[in-house]
Amino acid sequence: MKSWLRRWGPALIIMALIFIASSMPGTDLPKFGTWDLLTKKGGHMCGYAMLASAFLHALSNRTMTGRNRILAAIALASLYAMTDEFHQRFTAGRSPSMGDVGIDSLGAIAGAIIWNWISGPRGNREPASRS
Repeated sequence: MKSWLRRWGPALIIMALIFIASSMPGTDLPKFGTWDLLTKKGGHMCGYAMLASAFLHALSNRTMTGRNRILAAIALASLYAMTDEFHQRFTAGRSPSMGDVGIDSLGAIAGAIIWNWISGPRGNREPASRS
């Protein structure tokens, strides 16, 4: 159980933080003036970059190839982005946006690429063949 929490805990925490942020009514969201759009969309990208990185961390001991692990992490983060937008449909002053799903997915792609680059060869090893 400890091993599972060590691997999946960061992803669960980030998902919970995204859920909490999405639960804020539109009237309670901070305003950043001229920088509002850039700040909020940048926040989306950063949050989902961290989520994809956390998913890569969680999937790191699987027998998937590096490419499949990256694709799985991006897919999981993008699926969570879709559920997050659905959740916003039920939050006062908020509405779902496929544009936000796209921005979140771009953030997930960036996060996966950066995580893969930082983790180096150790994160890219192909699983040993079972002959």
